[in-house]
Amino acid sequence: MADRTITLIVVDDHPVVRDGLRGMFASAPGFQVLGEAATGPEGVALALRLDPDVVLMDLRMPGGGGVAAIAELTRRGARCKVLVLTTYDTDSDTLPAIEAGATGYLLKDALREELFTAVRAAAEGRTVLSPAVASRLVSHVRTSAAPEHEALSAREREVLGLVARGTSNREIAAELFISEATVKTHLTHIFTKLGAKDRAAAVAVAYERGILG
Repeated sequence: MADRTITLIVVDDHPVVRDGLRGMFASAPGFQVLGEAATGPEGVALALRLDPDVVLMDLRMPGGGGVAAIAELTRRGARCKVLVLTTYDTDSDTLPAIEAGATGYLLKDALREELFTAVRAAAEGRTVLSPAVASRLVSHVRTSAAPEHEALSAREREVLGLVARGTSNREIAAELFISEATVKTHLTHIFTKLGAKDRAAAVAVAYERGILG
């Protein structure tokens, strides 16, 4: 991914935010902002027309919010990955956004390099979930979590730690000298033990329980 330009669009109802993000990515090599939208429906139409690698999506917008837009892009089979960017760390739409198909979730006060890294990871389909955001998810995830006595094995902890860093299954397999099939098996066991439906939820539960620090 580093050897090609990552294309993206920005969906946010605040022009200042859109301008700031466009300028930020324009100043960094390896990124190209293809367009902007001010509402969820506009963002969906733009993403389907321009086919970007990544969509930076705000959640709360007059005229159509981000969760519905993410769900629509998922339903339409859009190739792009959606990275949620929001101001509110207590936003109740966090988990619904991820369940709707968002690849990750960051706050707008994220550092430049953190945002660049997150977009690169999202473009590769990796889960991007910062610890600060994960801590806000636990109230939603905890109710469906499995009993805490179902502890992760040492290898499962290793795998989950790499997942939290945005590492792909292939890269995990290479780093731990195991097959991708074994990585998937470990992930299945992790999801079951933590009561999580996907990678993002598993990372959130792990941070809440202190499995990841």
